Amino acid sequence: MTRLTGDALRLTVLIGENDTWHHRPLYAEIVHRAHAAGLAGASVFKGVEGFGASSLIHTSRLLSLSEDLPVAVIVVDTEERVRAFLPQLDELVTGGLVLLDPCEVVRYAARGDGADPSGDGGAGR
Repeated sequence: MTRLTGDALRLTVLIGENDTWHHRPLYAEIVHRAHAAGLAGASVFKGVEGFGASSLIHTSRLLSLSEDLPVAVIVVDTEERVRAFLPQLDELVTGGLVLLDPCEVVRYAARGDGADPSGDGGAGR
């Protein structure tokens, strides 16, 4: 498991949920490639409303516009490792927004990785 604390870089990829890569959801391809690259972690968050370069608003509030809602893929790791991953995004992301933000990792641990000092996995609560 990757250990990560202190200064890091957050990569955010904003795309549409209907974006694909070889008939697979683009967000899933990004997550799987990030995992294969050994990055510390990646998560996908589905938005309820948004617009991008096309200026077309996508929202879950109107049935006719509820298609292709915004999706954010967030990856965090060291700056060196995230920047090494960027060429893969150049291949995958043809539309959307890719952001890099410096951040600080305060805690990065798997469940049961010393998070519960009682040793009962939270069962005693």
